[in-house]
Amino acid sequence: MASTVSAESRGDAILAGMAFIHAAMLLAWPSIPVIAGGLWWNSNTIAHNFIHRPFFRSKWMKRAFSAAQSVLLGIPQTLWRDRHLAHHANVAWRPRLSHGLIVETLLVAALWTTLLSLAPRFFLLTYLPGYLAGLALCAMQGYWEHAGGSPVSHYGRAYNRLCFNDGYHAEHHAAPGIHWTRLPQRRLDGARVSSRIALLRWLSSPLEILERIVLHSPRLQCLVIRKHREAFESLLPHCPPVRTATIIGGGLFPRTALILRVLIPEGHLTILDANARNLQTARRLLGPGHARRCMEYREASFIPGQCLDCDLSVVPLCFDGDRAAIYSHPPSATVFVHDWIWRPRGKSAVVSWLLLKRVNLIQS
Repeated sequence: MASTVSAESRGDAILAGMAFIHAAMLLAWPSIPVIAGGLWWNSNTIAHNFIHRPFFRSKWMKRAFSAAQSVLLGIPQTLWRDRHLAHHANVAWRPRLSHGLIVETLLVAALWTTLLSLAPRFFLLTYLPGYLAGLALCAMQGYWEHAGGSPVSHYGRAYNRLCFNDGYHAEHHAAPGIHWTRLPQRRLDGARVSSRIALLRWLSSPLEILERIVLHSPRLQCLVIRKHREAFESLLPHCPPVRTATIIGGGLFPRTALILRVLIPEGHLTILDANARNLQTARRLLGPGHARRCMEYREASFIPGQCLDCDLSVVPLCFDGDRAAIYSHPPSATVFVHDWIWRPRGKSAVVSWLLLKRVNLIQS
């Protein structure tokens, strides 16, 4: 007999139940990591979905759940809701006094007063640091979900199972009223995508810092070029003849262009980089001696799924997009994908065990 309960209702029941599990975990393991992680996770899953699609029809049930969440998270949910909806409307948020806000604020104040009176050491040394760390994680999540001015999605299966499709952020902004269970079916073509979850997107910064360090050390430049050239030399014999190559994001330190113009001297090379300063650096390092007709600089972004008009394309390790889409839908007949050393795909060559880096050869 077919169930009369909709998938959306079942999903809401799961989220409501997870709020009780969150409360039980806080009571069982009242520690800084549990407080911080729970605040971040609940705010971005249970609280966030309740803001857009309340789990109950009854007005009193809605108010009761919002009050319980306020105590559980230490944040008046009416305040959280107003601020979040202003974010979606792209308008400045202004606090708005309401009966719900007053009640929830008093409940949070009562919790804090009770903890400070009965367990001051716990409140000051465990609860408060965990609470502030949780708020910092939420702020970090919000920043990296919109870094660059528009929403960024992450389609990793594990994260979206753990966080109830929170990774479909561009899709959520395109249709905020869509239930979280239906977001995977609304995947947007051309959406900005990151291969990292929001809290780990800062990892691209250390890679850029390393690139800048190399820029100021001729000895490091020689080492990096030599290691990459050895990897390229081992892979090129397995490729069809290369007459044109596009280097994605290769402007900051153009080692790939420096290598390919030696390995395929008659080839036409294009550096595709969204950062104008990086392209200026590439022009300076490559120098005027390279024939203009064999070198092209394009200020543009690469979106996975996009086809490039070239024989070979090269993807850097710091590419912060849907790398899986590059592997499944190569942008050119032959692709060199820089990846971590523990991720071999197809024909592969290790660049450096020290740098934890390899190059994968992918052919469509």
